[in-house]
Amino acid sequence: MVTLKKIEKAHKALQKIVFHTPLMKNVNLSDRYASEIFLKREDLQLVRSYKLRGAYNKMFHLTTFLQSKGVVCASAGNHAQGVAYSCNLLNVKGTIFMPLTTPKQKIKQVELFGKHWVDVVLKGDTFDDAYLEAVEFATQTKQAFIHPFDDEMVIAGQGTVALEILEDSVSPIDYLFVPIGGGGLAAGMCTVFKALSPKTKIIGVEPFGASSMKNSIYNGVNTTLEKIDKFVDGAAVKRVGELTFEICKDKLDEVILVPEGLVCSTILSLYNEEAIVVEPAGALTISALNLCAPRIKGKVVVCVVSGSNNDIMRTEEIKERSLFYEGLKHYFLIQFPQRPGALRLFVTEVLGENDDITYFQFSKKNNRESGPAVVGIELKEKNDFEQICKRLENLNFNFQYLNENQALFSQLIG
Repeated sequence: MVTLKKIEKAHKALQKIVFHTPLMKNVNLSDRYASEIFLKREDLQLVRSYKLRGAYNKMFHLTTFLQSKGVVCASAGNHAQGVAYSCNLLNVKGTIFMPLTTPKQKIKQVELFGKHWVDVVLKGDTFDDAYLEAVEFATQTKQAFIHPFDDEMVIAGQGTVALEILEDSVSPIDYLFVPIGGGGLAAGMCTVFKALSPKTKIIGVEPFGASSMKNSIYNGVNTTLEKIDKFVDGAAVKRVGELTFEICKDKLDEVILVPEGLVCSTILSLYNEEAIVVEPAGALTISALNLCAPRIKGKVVVCVVSGSNNDIMRTEEIKERSLFYEGLKHYFLIQFPQRPGALRLFVTEVLGENDDITYFQFSKKNNRESGPAVVGIELKEKNDFEQICKRLENLNFNFQYLNENQALFSQLIG
């Protein structure tokens, strides 16, 4: 069992290892939601996420013999960095399995933190694929497997985030928003808050495309998702932990699903307005505020900002997903009329003065005013979309709207 006593013991073990991250009131968010919004800044942790806490606590408590044999882990990125950093601190050899889809920035950080103590092995398209490979490797080599979330010592380490929050908070906390991937952080924080702050409502937050905890709680049994959206890579798992599920199903008050597009809008907003850089998983809890605005009005709210390991190469994808979610980016397949000047007519009569063409690809290169073209349009106002569709119809342009046709969209745009 994961107990408050074990988490307090982990807190002592981590005193000189992890950074006691600040609990900071955010003025803009507080004004926007008419609440007192505090951010627990685990994005400022030594490895830029809370994962160091659980990884070190687990490895520190291994026997000397197991440490000498080396350790194995699987991770989408942040746990790997925590294990790598711990390997370097404890002089323990580590083999780290990561999905092939892991952003390069996270791979480089693992190598930086682990130095010569770690080897990175890329396997599979998802965390779950890398996990299976890592478990098999650990079994064959008889090395200790450092689970990213489904382990008592890991959960205890993650739970120290909650102890710091309660130590720093000057007011009773009405709502705690905590991100959920495999559930280790949520399980640890639930254990602390239910013991020391039982009136606090604990809201777990998952990405819409990877709702493994919410589905499992709804079904009453830990349930594996057939497929997931891997965009929120730090929280995209097909199956949560067995131990974390048992804890969270009884202690979480609710699990909220956040659309990936809203996560992207939050990432951009935090960067532009607050100069805060977060990864997709790190934006989950702040994104959830938008979905809970009425109930948190006038309340004291804490959001755990879980990590900042974002790859700058993903910026364009983040912008695109945000614009899609906000209803400001639209793609069409347009069959231009077989008459001279059709393209000019489209530009002058269909587009509004504030609309921009951001993508334009003709299927017929030999005649640029006849035949189909894929057109991407970015709007300043969401409501302008209906006017564009009406003008296309009134001017007899034959078109297909691609945003809602994923199969055709993927084929034409990718």
